[in-house]
Amino acid sequence: MNITATQVNELRKLTGAGMMDCKNALVESGGDTQQAIDYLRKKGQKIAAKRADRNATEGVVLSKTSADKQYGAVVMINCETDFVAKNADFVAFAQSILDLAIEKRIKTVEDLKVAQLNDRTVEETIVEKTGVIGEKIEIGAFGIVEAAFVSSYIHQGNRLATIVGLSKAFAAAEKLGHELAMQIAAMDPVAVDEKDVPADIIAREIEVGKEQAREEGKPEAMLEKIAQGKLTRFFRDNTLLNQDSILDNKKSVRQHIAEQDKDVTVTEFIRVKLG
Repeated sequence: MNITATQVNELRKLTGAGMMDCKNALVESGGDTQQAIDYLRKKGQKIAAKRADRNATEGVVLSKTSADKQYGAVVMINCETDFVAKNADFVAFAQSILDLAIEKRIKTVEDLKVAQLNDRTVEETIVEKTGVIGEKIEIGAFGIVEAAFVSSYIHQGNRLATIVGLSKAFAAAEKLGHELAMQIAAMDPVAVDEKDVPADIIAREIEVGKEQAREEGKPEAMLEKIAQGKLTRFFRDNTLLNQDSILDNKKSVRQHIAEQDKDVTVTEFIRVKLG
């Protein structure tokens, strides 16, 4: 059967599949576009099933905010190889999923998977993409921040991205939000402030501090006090507001924020890194 270039291009636009895959699908389906789409879907399902036990440790991490700056999302789309992760089509595919999340203000990864993208669910689209690329593809992470003002940052190479919420919108919010999103990317804080640090992390740090002091030969009666001192340093180094600002290490992030607007604080943040 003679399959025209127009038919192949139409199927490519509908599915994102490669030229030869589209041509073969059309041949197998007798030139019927809908049957060709079904053929590609089944192919994707078969490949996805075969590669289900593979490790998808490469990929891209992207973040973005809504036009009103009150919602932000970060998504990690994983694949198996760095070669695919750096491919412009794969990055664009990941971006289309993030754009959908922003448009619909999706709340959870479960909602994202069932959201409609080009007349199919995101989950179905990922399976189809698996058939096109030949690698396992999956959503590795998804998170959102909703606040009075949300900023996002993507580190060069698409392997690390952040979103951060501010308690109010104000004249310098865009600049400050970007600076804080970069701070989070660079310094990897565990929480906004010391009161937000999970109890299990605090307990672990106290035990580590005690053990370190014990190995240094400190008296048993002093271990708790020494561990508390180490915990204070941990809070300073690992909570966002108490960290030294990457813009001026003579100031804490809290001080840097207060210089912009004393009534502003960080509500929450998310940091996602590949690997």
